[in-house]
Formats: sequence, C-alpha cells, structure tokens
Amino acid sequence: MQCTLKSAAKFTGVGLHSGEPVRMVVKPASADYGIWFRRVDITSGDALIPARWDAVVPSRLCTLIANPSGVTVSTIEHVMAALAGCGIHNALIEIDGPEVPILDGSSVPFVEAFLARGIREQAEPVRAIRILEPVEVREGEAVARLEPADEFEIDFSIDFAETAIGRQEKSLNMANGAFVRELCDSRTFCRQADVDAMRANGLALGGTFENAVVFEGDRILSPGGLRHADEPVRHKMLDALGDLSLAGGPIIGRYTGIRAGHALTNRLLRALFARREAFRLVDCGLMVGCKLPGVGVHRSDIPALR
Repeated sequence: MQCTLKSAAKFTGVGLHSGEPVRMVVKPASADYGIWFRRVDITSGDALIPARWDAVVPSRLCTLIANPSGVTVSTIEHVMAALAGCGIHNALIEIDGPEVPILDGSSVPFVEAFLARGIREQAEPVRAIRILEPVEVREGEAVARLEPADEFEIDFSIDFAETAIGRQEKSLNMANGAFVRELCDSRTFCRQADVDAMRANGLALGGTFENAVVFEGDRILSPGGLRHADEPVRHKMLDALGDLSLAGGPIIGRYTGIRAGHALTNRLLRALFARREAFRLVDCGLMVGCKLPGVGVHRSDIPALR
C-alpha cells in the first residue's frame, strides 16, 4: 500500500551551490498526492512544484524542478532518494528557499529523520511502472538504460582519471531496504579542480570537506576518508534512485548507468514515457509490493557512520 510519514520531519542547513541558509519541512500527505514542493518564501503566485520528471529543467550539476510560473527548487535528488528508499509515496515538502539543504552530502540525515518519525500505511495500493521493453539514451561515452526485470535493480559504473576514484562498478537489487543499508550514507563527491571551477562561477558556495568527498589525484582531501571503499559509485546509484523516483511511482525493471548523470537519467525517463508500449502501470499486489524499495525498512538498517 502507499505510505506517508506519521509526522513532519524538519531540516535546517545550507544549499550546496548557493551557500544560503534554508529550512525545510517534509509533511505527511494524503494517498495519491505524490511528492510536491512548496516554496513558503513565495508570497504571490503559484508556489507549488511537482517532483516529477516533466517538471525537470536543464541543470548541469543537480536536479532542478520548476513550475509554469518559473518557481524552482534545486538539488532535490538526495531527499527524493531518501523518500523512495524509505517507501514514502506521498509528502508535501515546504522549503523557504530555492535549494534543498545539503546536510552531510548524503541521504542518511533524511532517512534517519523519516524512520524516527515513523511511516504510516495508507488505504490505496502503490502503482508501479513495469518496464516492458528496453529504452536507452546516450551522450558520448555516457549511457542510461531501462530494461525489463522482475524487481528494481540498479547497475552503475564510473571511470575517473583520479587514481583515488578510478573505475568502480556496483549492482544492487533495491528490495528489502537495500538503499538504507547500502547506499544512503554515501556522500556527493568531486575533484578539487571541479571545486575551483565551480566557485569561480559562483557555485558550490556551501560545499565543505564535511558535506562532500573531495579528491585530488591519488589523495582524498576530506578528513576521515571514505565511508565505503567504493563510495563514489554508491553515491551515483543514490542519485539515480532519486532521479528515477521522479517517474511518479516505483520502477519494476533494471536501470543501467554508465558514466550517467542527472540530465541523462531525466532524458531516459522522457524517452520512456514517449514510448507507451515500453511500460505498463500496475497496481502492486503483495507479491510485487514486498519487493519494492523501502518495504520492511527499520532504523537498525541505517549504517553506523565512520
């Protein structure tokens, strides 16, 4: 069945790119509501923005959504991954600025708060998106693909010149709380050269060594090192789950990402929904529903942070 929070979860922090302080409250919502953002600092006009694939607008470094009035919220991928990974289908997210707080650079602060508040089952079934035919998009060496599978799986591979990152690949069946146990604590990452370039262009103003893993050559500059030896590819999988959750329901199929990013995953969703024969909406019975992300998640599944 669909789920929402039992009570509101509050967050304060700064935006990764803006560096501006922001407050955000994730509130319970009724069945079939979906996930919506509301900019509480917008006092006139339409302040509601749907967390949906067709509301995404081009942005090179994060996932950015906008409504027809031009009101935006950016860097939504980590909170969206936490909602999907905890099996929360309906929520209203009130935020007093244009960017979701980066917190520690992962999804784990959101997951901790959601599971502490508790998750309430609702009276309507989950409607999932079953992949019937392969759909693929490419950009240079980057590939994003969806293909049929009995459960939701993510395969991802990355390849960086920095020897501290190098080539990493990981495959994960997302059933039975795998996101919370395996991915939710993996932080965003970048190269020091990227940081310098972004700051020269007025971006990454809220980034620190505490909310991102920064690499330079064979060195990890962030104190404490990595939470996982393959933390970068795990974070890319986290991002992919957040971006795929904008489909409007859980996906039953296999996602493959090769050097893929936010923009390519959104292009993949647009390509999927442009091909009506490539998917089918299904109401999830017990046999299917028990395999969705978030089913059976417990607070004890949250990794102990290093």
